[in-house]
Amino acid sequence: MIYIAQYIKSPLNYVGGKYKLLNQIIPLFPNDIDVFVDLFGGGFNVGINVNAKKIIYNDTCTQVVDLLKKFYTYDSEIVHNMIISTITKYGLSRSDLYGYEKYGCNPNDGLGKYNQDKYYKLRNDYNMDPDWIKFYTLITCSFSNQIRFNSKGEFNMPYGKRDYNKSLQNKLKLFIDTMHTKNIEFNNNDFRDFVFPNNCFVYCDPPYYNSTATYNENGGWTKQDEEDLLNMLDFLHSNGVKFALSNNLKYDNPLLAEWKDKYNVHYLDGDYRNCNYQKKDKSKDNEVLITNY
Repeated sequence: MIYIAQYIKSPLNYVGGKYKLLNQIIPLFPNDIDVFVDLFGGGFNVGINVNAKKIIYNDTCTQVVDLLKKFYTYDSEIVHNMIISTITKYGLSRSDLYGYEKYGCNPNDGLGKYNQDKYYKLRNDYNMDPDWIKFYTLITCSFSNQIRFNSKGEFNMPYGKRDYNKSLQNKLKLFIDTMHTKNIEFNNNDFRDFVFPNNCFVYCDPPYYNSTATYNENGGWTKQDEEDLLNMLDFLHSNGVKFALSNNLKYDNPLLAEWKDKYNVHYLDGDYRNCNYQKKDKSKDNEVLITNY
Protein backbone atom coordinates (compact mmCIF):
# COMPACT_ATOMS: atom_id res chain seq x y z
CA MET A 1 0.00 0.00 0.00
CA ILE A 2 1.23 3.54 -0.79
CA TYR A 3 0.60 5.82 2.16
CA ILE A 4 -0.72 9.31 1.67
CA ALA A 5 1.79 11.91 2.82
CA GLN A 6 -0.83 14.47 3.80
CA TYR A 7 -3.95 12.86 5.21
CA ILE A 8 -7.40 14.08 4.27
CA LYS A 9 -9.55 15.38 7.14
CA SER A 10 -13.26 14.68 7.13
CA PRO A 11 -15.67 17.65 7.10
CA LEU A 12 -17.76 15.68 9.62
CA ASN A 13 -16.61 16.07 13.22
CA TYR A 14 -16.95 13.15 15.63
CA VAL A 15 -15.67 13.09 19.23
CA GLY A 16 -12.73 10.67 19.19
CA GLY A 17 -12.33 10.85 15.41
CA LYS A 18 -9.06 9.29 14.34
CA TYR A 19 -7.61 12.03 12.13
CA LYS A 20 -4.87 12.95 14.63
CA LEU A 21 -3.84 9.29 14.90
CA LEU A 22 -3.78 8.42 11.19
CA ASN A 23 -0.01 8.67 10.94
CA GLN A 24 0.21 5.94 13.61
CA ILE A 25 -2.79 3.80 12.60
CA ILE A 26 -2.48 3.47 8.83
CA PRO A 27 1.17 2.30 8.79
CA LEU A 28 0.04 -0.58 11.03
CA PHE A 29 -2.41 -1.82 8.39
CA PRO A 30 -1.41 -4.63 5.98
CA ASN A 31 0.61 -3.52 2.96
CA ASP A 32 -1.82 -4.84 0.37
CA ILE A 33 -5.56 -4.51 0.88
CA ASP A 34 -8.10 -5.67 -1.68
CA VAL A 35 -11.28 -4.68 0.18
CA PHE A 36 -11.11 -2.33 3.16
CA VAL A 37 -14.15 -2.57 5.43
CA ASP A 38 -14.68 0.53 7.59
CA LEU A 39 -17.25 -1.17 9.82
CA PHE A 40 -18.02 1.84 12.06
CA GLY A 41 -17.29 4.48 9.44
CA GLY A 42 -18.42 7.61 11.30
CA GLY A 43 -16.81 10.67 9.75
CA PHE A 44 -14.77 8.46 7.38
CA ASN A 45 -11.41 9.87 8.48
CA VAL A 46 -9.76 6.44 8.25
CA GLY A 47 -11.42 4.95 5.17
CA ILE A 48 -10.91 8.02 2.97
CA ASN A 49 -7.16 7.77 3.58
CA VAL A 50 -6.72 4.07 2.82
CA ASN A 51 -5.39 2.94 -0.53
CA ALA A 52 -7.38 -0.18 -1.42
CA LYS A 53 -8.98 -1.61 -4.53
CA LYS A 54 -12.36 -1.17 -2.88
CA ILE A 55 -13.50 0.61 0.29
CA ILE A 56 -16.73 -0.31 2.04
CA TYR A 57 -18.09 2.34 4.38
CA ASN A 58 -20.63 1.14 6.93
CA ASP A 59 -22.47 3.05 9.63
CA THR A 60 -25.80 2.78 11.44
CA CYS A 61 -26.56 6.51 11.13
CA THR A 62 -28.77 6.63 8.03
CA GLN A 63 -28.48 10.40 7.68
CA VAL A 64 -24.67 10.33 7.59
CA VAL A 65 -24.57 7.39 5.18
CA ASP A 66 -26.95 9.24 2.85
CA LEU A 67 -24.89 12.44 3.13
CA LEU A 68 -21.68 10.65 2.19
CA LYS A 69 -23.43 8.95 -0.72
CA LYS A 70 -24.43 12.38 -2.02
CA PHE A 71 -20.87 13.65 -1.63
CA TYR A 72 -19.75 10.65 -3.67
CA THR A 73 -22.41 11.32 -6.33
CA TYR A 74 -22.06 15.05 -6.91
CA ASP A 75 -19.11 17.18 -7.96
CA SER A 76 -17.67 19.27 -5.10
CA GLU A 77 -18.56 22.52 -6.87
CA ILE A 78 -22.20 21.46 -7.18
CA VAL A 79 -22.32 20.57 -3.48
CA HIS A 80 -20.71 23.91 -2.59
CA ASN A 81 -23.22 25.87 -4.64
CA MET A 82 -26.16 24.02 -3.08
CA ILE A 83 -24.85 24.84 0.41
CA ILE A 84 -24.42 28.51 -0.52
CA SER A 85 -27.97 28.56 -1.88
CA THR A 86 -29.29 27.24 1.44
CA ILE A 87 -27.17 29.72 3.40
CA THR A 88 -28.57 32.55 1.29
CA LYS A 89 -32.15 31.34 1.71
CA TYR A 90 -31.88 31.36 5.51
CA GLY A 91 -29.78 34.52 5.75
CA LEU A 92 -26.85 32.82 7.45
CA SER A 93 -23.51 34.61 7.60
CA ARG A 94 -20.78 34.47 4.93
CA SER A 95 -17.58 35.07 6.88
CA ASP A 96 -15.66 33.76 3.85
CA LEU A 97 -16.72 36.90 1.97
CA TYR A 98 -17.21 39.53 4.64
CA GLY A 99 -15.24 38.44 7.69
CA TYR A 100 -16.73 38.78 11.16
CA GLU A 101 -16.91 42.56 11.42
CA LYS A 102 -19.89 42.82 9.07
CA TYR A 103 -21.88 40.81 11.61
CA GLY A 104 -20.74 42.86 14.58
CA CYS A 105 -18.63 40.04 15.97
CA ASN A 106 -15.11 39.64 17.30
CA PRO A 107 -13.24 36.90 15.39
CA ASN A 108 -11.98 35.51 18.71
CA ASP A 109 -15.57 34.97 19.86
CA GLY A 110 -16.90 33.45 16.65
CA LEU A 111 -20.16 34.72 15.20
CA GLY A 112 -21.93 35.28 18.48
CA LYS A 113 -25.71 35.23 18.20
CA TYR A 114 -25.90 36.44 14.60
CA ASN A 115 -26.84 33.04 13.15
CA GLN A 116 -28.66 31.73 16.19
CA ASP A 117 -32.31 32.28 15.22
CA LYS A 118 -31.57 31.46 11.59
CA TYR A 119 -29.86 28.23 12.64
CA TYR A 120 -32.82 27.09 14.74
CA LYS A 121 -35.21 27.97 11.93
CA LEU A 122 -33.14 25.80 9.57
CA ARG A 123 -32.93 23.03 12.16
CA ASN A 124 -36.70 23.04 12.62
CA ASP A 125 -37.26 22.99 8.85
CA TYR A 126 -34.81 20.12 8.46
CA ASN A 127 -36.51 18.08 11.16
CA MET A 128 -39.88 18.72 9.51
CA ASP A 129 -38.62 17.92 6.01
CA PRO A 130 -35.13 16.32 6.07
CA ASP A 131 -32.75 16.62 3.14
CA TRP A 132 -29.00 16.24 2.91
CA ILE A 133 -28.14 19.82 2.00
CA LYS A 134 -30.06 21.22 4.96
CA PHE A 135 -28.35 18.60 7.09
CA TYR A 136 -24.83 19.55 6.05
CA THR A 137 -25.60 23.29 6.23
CA LEU A 138 -26.71 22.72 9.83
CA ILE A 139 -23.44 20.95 10.58
CA THR A 140 -21.46 23.98 9.34
CA CYS A 141 -23.09 26.08 12.09
CA SER A 142 -23.57 23.50 14.86
CA PHE A 143 -21.56 23.25 18.06
CA SER A 144 -18.05 22.03 17.12
CA ASN A 145 -19.52 21.01 13.72
CA GLN A 146 -20.81 17.88 15.44
CA ILE A 147 -23.72 15.57 14.68
CA ARG A 148 -26.34 14.30 17.13
CA PHE A 149 -29.89 13.03 16.81
CA ASN A 150 -32.43 12.46 19.57
CA SER A 151 -34.53 9.33 20.07
CA LYS A 152 -37.11 10.69 17.61
CA GLY A 153 -34.48 10.98 14.88
CA GLU A 154 -34.38 14.78 15.10
CA PHE A 155 -31.12 16.67 14.71
CA ASN A 156 -30.59 18.38 18.08
CA MET A 157 -27.09 19.86 18.17
CA PRO A 158 -27.14 23.43 19.53
CA TYR A 159 -25.89 26.45 17.62
CA GLY A 160 -22.11 26.77 17.58
CA LYS A 161 -21.29 30.44 16.72
CA ARG A 162 -19.75 29.41 13.40
CA ASP A 163 -20.54 29.19 9.71
CA TYR A 164 -19.44 27.71 6.38
CA ASN A 165 -16.07 29.45 6.51
CA LYS A 166 -13.23 29.24 4.03
CA SER A 167 -11.38 26.56 5.97
CA LEU A 168 -14.44 24.31 6.03
CA GLN A 169 -15.07 24.95 2.34
CA ASN A 170 -11.53 23.87 1.46
CA LYS A 171 -11.80 20.80 3.69
CA LEU A 172 -15.09 19.76 2.07
CA LYS A 173 -13.77 20.22 -1.47
CA LEU A 174 -10.63 18.16 -0.82
CA PHE A 175 -12.66 15.43 0.87
CA ILE A 176 -15.22 15.14 -1.96
CA ASP A 177 -12.59 15.32 -4.69
CA THR A 178 -10.63 12.54 -2.96
CA MET A 179 -13.75 10.40 -2.61
CA HIS A 180 -14.23 10.61 -6.36
CA THR A 181 -10.81 9.02 -6.96
CA LYS A 182 -11.76 5.88 -5.01
CA ASN A 183 -14.03 2.87 -5.42
CA ILE A 184 -16.42 3.20 -2.46
CA GLU A 185 -19.49 1.22 -1.50
CA PHE A 186 -21.86 2.46 1.21
CA ASN A 187 -23.74 0.30 3.71
CA ASN A 188 -26.17 1.18 6.50
CA ASN A 189 -26.12 -1.95 8.65
CA ASP A 190 -25.73 -3.01 12.24
CA PHE A 191 -22.31 -4.67 12.44
CA ARG A 192 -23.99 -7.98 13.31
CA ASP A 193 -25.81 -7.92 9.97
CA PHE A 194 -22.82 -7.02 7.83
CA VAL A 195 -21.85 -9.55 5.18
CA PHE A 196 -18.08 -9.61 4.85
CA PRO A 197 -16.74 -10.05 1.31
CA ASN A 198 -13.83 -12.26 0.36
CA ASN A 199 -10.28 -10.90 0.69
CA CYS A 200 -11.30 -8.12 3.05
CA PHE A 201 -9.46 -6.35 5.84
CA VAL A 202 -11.77 -5.15 8.62
CA TYR A 203 -11.19 -1.96 10.58
CA CYS A 204 -13.37 -1.26 13.62
CA ASP A 205 -13.65 2.01 15.51
CA PRO A 206 -16.77 1.31 17.58
CA PRO A 207 -18.24 3.46 20.33
CA TYR A 208 -16.18 2.91 23.45
CA TYR A 209 -17.99 0.94 26.13
CA ASN A 210 -18.46 2.92 29.38
CA SER A 211 -17.23 6.14 27.76
CA THR A 212 -18.96 9.50 28.27
CA ALA A 213 -19.07 10.58 24.62
CA THR A 214 -22.33 11.93 23.18
CA TYR A 215 -23.05 8.66 21.34
CA ASN A 216 -23.29 6.91 24.73
CA GLU A 217 -25.52 9.48 26.45
CA ASN A 218 -28.57 7.25 26.00
CA GLY A 219 -26.84 3.89 26.44
CA GLY A 220 -25.86 3.83 22.81
CA TRP A 221 -23.21 1.10 23.17
CA THR A 222 -24.08 -1.65 25.62
CA LYS A 223 -22.23 -4.54 27.23
CA GLN A 224 -24.06 -6.87 24.82
CA ASP A 225 -22.82 -4.81 21.84
CA GLU A 226 -19.27 -5.08 23.16
CA GLU A 227 -19.55 -8.84 23.66
CA ASP A 228 -21.03 -9.35 20.20
CA LEU A 229 -18.31 -7.31 18.52
CA LEU A 230 -15.45 -9.10 20.27
CA ASN A 231 -17.01 -12.49 19.50
CA MET A 232 -17.43 -11.47 15.87
CA LEU A 233 -13.75 -10.47 15.65
CA ASP A 234 -12.78 -13.85 17.12
CA PHE A 235 -14.91 -15.50 14.44
CA LEU A 236 -13.24 -13.45 11.69
CA HIS A 237 -9.83 -14.40 13.08
CA SER A 238 -10.73 -18.10 13.06
CA ASN A 239 -11.64 -17.74 9.39
CA GLY A 240 -8.37 -16.08 8.43
CA VAL A 241 -9.72 -12.52 8.11
CA LYS A 242 -7.34 -9.80 9.25
CA PHE A 243 -8.74 -7.05 11.46
CA ALA A 244 -7.72 -3.97 13.43
CA LEU A 245 -9.71 -2.59 16.36
CA SER A 246 -9.32 0.92 17.74
CA ASN A 247 -10.14 1.40 21.40
CA ASN A 248 -9.21 3.27 24.56
CA LEU A 249 -8.00 1.34 27.60
CA LYS A 250 -8.69 4.16 30.04
CA TYR A 251 -12.35 3.12 30.31
CA ASP A 252 -13.55 0.44 32.71
CA ASN A 253 -14.01 -2.42 30.26
CA PRO A 254 -13.14 -5.85 31.73
CA LEU A 255 -14.33 -7.58 28.55
CA LEU A 256 -11.78 -5.78 26.40
CA ALA A 257 -9.06 -5.97 29.06
CA GLU A 258 -9.15 -9.77 28.98
CA TRP A 259 -9.89 -10.21 25.26
CA LYS A 260 -7.02 -8.03 24.01
CA ASP A 261 -4.38 -10.37 25.40
CA LYS A 262 -5.11 -12.87 22.62
CA TYR A 263 -3.91 -10.40 19.99
CA ASN A 264 -1.29 -7.73 19.31
CA VAL A 265 -1.79 -4.44 21.16
CA HIS A 266 -0.19 -1.34 19.66
CA TYR A 267 -0.13 1.64 22.02
CA LEU A 268 -0.69 4.98 20.30
CA ASP A 269 0.41 8.44 21.31
CA GLY A 270 -2.92 10.24 21.33
CA ASP A 271 -4.81 12.54 23.66
CA TYR A 272 -8.27 14.00 22.99
CA ARG A 273 -8.55 16.11 26.12
CA ASN A 274 -8.60 19.32 24.08
CA CYS A 275 -10.81 18.20 21.20
CA ASN A 276 -14.05 19.28 22.86
CA TYR A 277 -14.21 21.65 25.80
CA GLN A 278 -17.46 20.04 27.00
CA LYS A 279 -15.99 16.54 27.11
CA LYS A 280 -16.81 15.25 30.59
CA ASP A 281 -13.89 12.88 31.09
CA LYS A 282 -10.61 14.82 31.12
CA SER A 283 -8.35 11.93 32.17
CA LYS A 284 -5.50 10.88 29.93
CA ASP A 285 -6.39 8.71 26.95
CA ASN A 286 -4.77 5.33 26.36
CA GLU A 287 -5.55 4.74 22.68
CA VAL A 288 -4.62 1.39 21.21
CA LEU A 289 -4.89 -0.47 17.94
CA ILE A 290 -5.48 -4.19 18.45
CA THR A 291 -4.59 -6.41 15.49
CA ASN A 292 -4.66 -10.16 14.76
CA TYR A 293 -1.65 -10.17 12.42
